[in-house]
Amino acid sequence: MGLKLSILDQSPISEGTTAEEALAETVKLARHAEKLGYERFWVSEHHDASTLAGSSPEVLMAYLAAKTETIRIGSGGVMLPHYSPYKVAENFRVLEGLAPGRIDAGIGRAPGGMPIASLALNRGEYRQVDRFSEQVDELLTYLAGDEESGPYPGLKATPLVQTVPDVWMLGSSGSSAMLAAQKGLPYTFAQFINGDGGPDYMAAYYSSFQPSCLLSKPKSMAAVFTICAETDEKAEHLASSLDLSLLMTAQGMKSNGVPSPEQAAAYQYSKYERQFIQENRKRMVVGSPRRVREQYEQISEQYKTENIMAVSIMYDFQDKLTSFELLAEAIRT
Repeated sequence: MGLKLSILDQSPISEGTTAEEALAETVKLARHAEKLGYERFWVSEHHDASTLAGSSPEVLMAYLAAKTETIRIGSGGVMLPHYSPYKVAENFRVLEGLAPGRIDAGIGRAPGGMPIASLALNRGEYRQVDRFSEQVDELLTYLAGDEESGPYPGLKATPLVQTVPDVWMLGSSGSSAMLAAQKGLPYTFAQFINGDGGPDYMAAYYSSFQPSCLLSKPKSMAAVFTICAETDEKAEHLASSLDLSLLMTAQGMKSNGVPSPEQAAAYQYSKYERQFIQENRKRMVVGSPRRVREQYEQISEQYKTENIMAVSIMYDFQDKLTSFELLAEAIRT
């Protein structure tokens, strides 16, 4: 099947740079992705993160929509348990009014940060994750303009725009796949978060899918860390900074930003840390254009989807731009 490419950008902050620079690079990347023919450009929600500047996807989406013309702009995603579904619906109705037919509302239930951030977002209370399914129903009711089915009959989510955003369920587990199937929503599996079980979860999504007023048949996407360079050797060199960055995060090590490949080369890895990195490679596609294309075709076959979303964290922004250029060219040829 022909592959359709999208991008999820987390606005990573490289060591020695600032959050302002990271956000500016996200804008540049969105414009570049549009020129290269990417389908979607999503931005993430992370709280209290020293290495990621993307904390408010709806705000960033509005700016990105104003700076682009055709590419779909989305959230990857809004962590719904933190928020009122009514306010989320209003935010996305405004975005849809500003960029009709170009907005994706990606929603998830992960915290997006450490417990202290969740407490701050929820006024000192713990997130009610067990209400996520109910929140999804409420959000869909408001977006659909169904004033009588929600918990507050007669209430409208304004503005009353002519179109509604596409709603995607995001997840990295079997439970999120099943929930997407039950709600009749498109589903994105985050392989860049969980390198195990994705194809099985996606198969369960397909087999359990229940058509809805939003979607008559299953629609899916797989999201994976991707680093593409002119040669396999250079790609491995560039990926080493992501290897070290993920290791530092997992071990709670202090970080001043995404480390350089040179820092990664100088780091003294223990046997355990090398095993951790090897296991983490399940979450990544790394290599030359030919090698990346082969791996993308395998992912497409495993997930039975034509939609693949690339997530890229690199120390040097120009290397990141080149990676997406090579990826687009590799899939087109």
